[in-house]
Amino acid sequence: MKNFHPTGNCPVRDVISRLGDKWSMLVLITLNANGTMRFSDIHKTIDDISQRMLTVTLRTLEADGLVERKVYAEVPPRVEYYLTETGGSLIPHIEGLVRWALKNMDVILEHRQINQ
Repeated sequence: MKNFHPTGNCPVRDVISRLGDKWSMLVLITLNANGTMRFSDIHKTIDDISQRMLTVTLRTLEADGLVERKVYAEVPPRVEYYLTETGGSLIPHIEGLVRWALKNMDVILEHRQINQ
């Protein structure tokens, strides 16, 4: 039997906790759909995310090697974000989850109403 105890380095807990937040997958999907983007464009695309939360999410994704940030030495400074190869390799799995959610959303909503 496989154990998923919080002690030690559990890749399931570690990776899912980073990707399972409210915004990470949306940011990854947005960058995949649109290619390289500036911060303001990402913010416009994901309308209901605050600037602070987008900053935190991008920093986390960058720290995990899923997103890369390129800063241009211009005035005013220009910063662009794009998926890394590792981030791109995650997209088919996220798209699978999205397809599953779309296929099962009606049943899930129905169960939620029954169990309220």
